Amino acid sequence: MDFKRIFKGPIVWIVLGALALLLGFNLLNVNGFREITTQEGLDLLRGNGVEEVKIVDIEQRVDLVLAEPFEASERVQFYYVAPRGEEVLNAINASDASFDDEVPQANFFTSLLSILLPFLIIGVIFYFLFMRVQGGGNRVMQFGKSRAKLVSKESPKVTFADVAGADEAVEELEEIKEFLKEPAKFQALGARIPKGVLLYGPPGTGKTLLARAVAGEAGVPFYSISGSDFVEMFVGVGASRVRDLFEQAKQNAPAIIFVDEIDAVGRHRGAGMGGGHDEREQTLNQLLVEMDGFDVKTNVIMIAATNRPDILDPALLRPGRFDRQIGVDAPDLLGRKTILEVHAKGKPMDPDVDLEVLARKTPGFTGADLANVLNEAALLTARSNGQKITNDALDEAVDRVMAGPQRRTRVMKDKEKLITAYHEGGHALAAAAMRHTDPVTKITILPRGRALGYTMVLPLEDKYSVTRNELLDQLAYAMGGRVAEEIIFHDPTTGASNDIEKATAIARKMVTEYGMSAHVGAVKLGQSSGEVFLGRDMGHQRDYSESIAERVDGEVRKLIEQAHDEAYQVLTANRDILDRLATALLEHETLDHNALAEIFADVRKLPERPQWLSSDKRPISDQPPVAIPAKAPIDPGMVDGGVDSDPGAPRRTTRPRKSPGIATA
Repeated sequence: MDFKRIFKGPIVWIVLGALALLLGFNLLNVNGFREITTQEGLDLLRGNGVEEVKIVDIEQRVDLVLAEPFEASERVQFYYVAPRGEEVLNAINASDASFDDEVPQANFFTSLLSILLPFLIIGVIFYFLFMRVQGGGNRVMQFGKSRAKLVSKESPKVTFADVAGADEAVEELEEIKEFLKEPAKFQALGARIPKGVLLYGPPGTGKTLLARAVAGEAGVPFYSISGSDFVEMFVGVGASRVRDLFEQAKQNAPAIIFVDEIDAVGRHRGAGMGGGHDEREQTLNQLLVEMDGFDVKTNVIMIAATNRPDILDPALLRPGRFDRQIGVDAPDLLGRKTILEVHAKGKPMDPDVDLEVLARKTPGFTGADLANVLNEAALLTARSNGQKITNDALDEAVDRVMAGPQRRTRVMKDKEKLITAYHEGGHALAAAAMRHTDPVTKITILPRGRALGYTMVLPLEDKYSVTRNELLDQLAYAMGGRVAEEIIFHDPTTGASNDIEKATAIARKMVTEYGMSAHVGAVKLGQSSGEVFLGRDMGHQRDYSESIAERVDGEVRKLIEQAHDEAYQVLTANRDILDRLATALLEHETLDHNALAEIFADVRKLPERPQWLSSDKRPISDQPPVAIPAKAPIDPGMVDGGVDSDPGAPRRTTRPRKSPGIATA
């Protein structure tokens, strides 16, 4: 138990205050009389040893002054109940003591204290609560003060040398550094300093690191705050904090204000439930005023970061506020290699490790992902008491980041392993037999994450667009696992559910977004809603008729059926290779690109598809089928099938977002 924290809290002070008040009341009530029982008092009255008697009305109390001490006290008092009042009065009248009455009067101090005490306690409680909200000290009522963290010039610096894989963004921000260091050079030419720079891109690409690098290079105060820190439970606090933040930055100019996750306060106005009185909108309005109110000679630049630039208010993005919008995307091959070199500093690497090869294995990885890969490799090496990070540790780290940790405790039955081997073999063979797919680099039937196995299909170089034939090949090898189960076992399992889901999503995008269906045409069907406070599923609007929707569903189904047919053709034509691949998987459990290249050396490819023309309005099912000669006779009853141990849970539940070419089982 943290006693220091308890003693610093308001509870101790409240308890001490209550005890002090209780002690004060007790001291006020002390009058020097010793309390005795009613019967003892009556006995004293009847014994004629009482000199003075006083009856206190309302309290039903009798005070006695004795001629001789009673139990070492000459002044005693007792209380009586109403039914014994007459008996007490008769005893007093029968005694020879002097008699007096008293009607108690309320003490002014006591009455005042009883009235003020509740308000005093409530005030003390609120005082300590406000201190707790604002962090204590002298900031009790300073709700509107900025909570930005100031990174001063003396703090450890982050420079552009610490940033890798974002050369274009660094080049744009170099000019911002020059503005802050030598503003006179630009003002002499009539150029005005940019008021704001918006960094947007996927999470983990280094937007915050870039902002800190600008501050480190320019050597100016750097105010860092999150967008959610502006809005509190009290109305008007957000706008007040914006004013205070910009006032502090102007006083310490030249300076940089960095707002991380600006979409928390910069969302499109009018989309909330509160209208113009919404607290978030009031904060945004104040932010717009402060950014537009900069003096031309005030060297204060605001840098903001977000991964949702589409939901920001247009007034925030216009020139004059965020003059520059810099995209920070996932790095390319050279950028990934540079990032790996930065994060590999200080880590003992084996001489056989080639970071360029590792960069080729991680397409789509962000800087944060690559840093996580090297960190996982270091942890795995330390766990195995190794001295240097090896290629095996790096490969395992990539697999952990992509698909999760390996589940060594999950023991599969022989039939389940056989089904998984043929399923993954179907994916890999279908991918190898297509003419527009990337090479298959790895297959495993070891459970990892939520998958029983996966097939890795990675590109040799970075790609920024995908052709129609490449998408059709993706559909074909996505259906390869399901087709292999149908050919071998004649009883497909639930393991293909994730493949079907992904294939359906690709096919629907081909029809509704990419214009790759001649029967539907090159039109965009469906619009994303502008209601930024709604969920993604609720934000889709259908702007086409029921007949078009029926046609879209038909085209999607035809694409899936064509992919199913193509996968069936290549698997049946290369049945001997499929059996050999499944046998190798059962024996080794994991096959790398070298072993796969030997197995796929004589694979028969799918012939080129007929040339697709947008003027060809025939549905896909009406076009001539693609046929390839069978290489070996097919024996569908060669192996008896088994069922999944958990039919309710699909085998492929996740697909790593970094590599579109991974099929899991």
